[in-house]
Amino acid sequence: MTFQCQRCGAKALFRRLYSGEILCERHFQQSLEERVKTTIRRYKLFNRTDKIAIALSGGKDSTTLLHILSKLEAKFPQVSLSAITIDEGISGYRKEALKIASKVCSELRVPHIIVSFEELYGATLDQIVGKARSLGSRLEPCSYCGVLRRKALNIGARRLGVLKLATAHNLDDEVQTLLINVFHGDIFRLARSGPISPNSLGRFPIRVKPFYEIPEPEITLYAYTLGLKFQSKPCPYARLSLRTEVRSIVNRLEFSHPGMKFTILKTFEKIRSWSNMAVKDLELRECESCGEPSIGRLCKACEMLLRLGIS
Repeated sequence: MTFQCQRCGAKALFRRLYSGEILCERHFQQSLEERVKTTIRRYKLFNRTDKIAIALSGGKDSTTLLHILSKLEAKFPQVSLSAITIDEGISGYRKEALKIASKVCSELRVPHIIVSFEELYGATLDQIVGKARSLGSRLEPCSYCGVLRRKALNIGARRLGVLKLATAHNLDDEVQTLLINVFHGDIFRLARSGPISPNSLGRFPIRVKPFYEIPEPEITLYAYTLGLKFQSKPCPYARLSLRTEVRSIVNRLEFSHPGMKFTILKTFEKIRSWSNMAVKDLELRECESCGEPSIGRLCKACEMLLRLGIS
């Protein structure tokens, strides 16, 4: 059976099961861009004079975000857009993404910098994971990577002189993260999740998520319809993470009950106001070692590296 686009009558490319929309290629692309704009307006993610840096990994999500925000930037001449790529130092994986990120920034004329773990921490992620395993650490590689990447992005944003950092976290990422925080009993992270983060201590970048309400499969389809080049290999450490298991569970629920991801997200948005009250006394301070945001004497990155004897 052939479906027709509800907007123009052309041959349909995509059907949103959770909303019932049936769209051709052109109107699918248009609708996704419209939904990103709606998210930006709803949560007031940007101002007309913002200096924005995109956390550009070279993967499908961040590459797509760069393309969409570069289109929007053209309509607002006072907005400036740049990109930060973090080189974690993962053998056989990161090199491809670095080339893709550099090339797309060159094509779109977006200023681009690369910040490496080796430069900042004196060790690559591969070396950090190797050291952690030799010491019997039970932390997953993704736990080290996530904390150290966050700090590296803060440093990159300061180098570019920006106070707003756009990340390509999508609906799927957000739902997975919320559930992982519940499984870990991490009420502090639960309270500080959402489409926009506060400006920690007044001098660290505000993090915003324009894809907050966009399902990952739609971003993938958008990237393919535009013919975007992006990282083809999955991270070799990803299969070891709890996130992979949670992703599988959530996707099965979404397949059986279309719209379930949105239901989970909206439920946590209601819960977040309660968790905010529970952590209101946990004020952020500056890490005594590096000055990054922290709820304790040392930030998580410095704590991790100190335990491994790297800092």
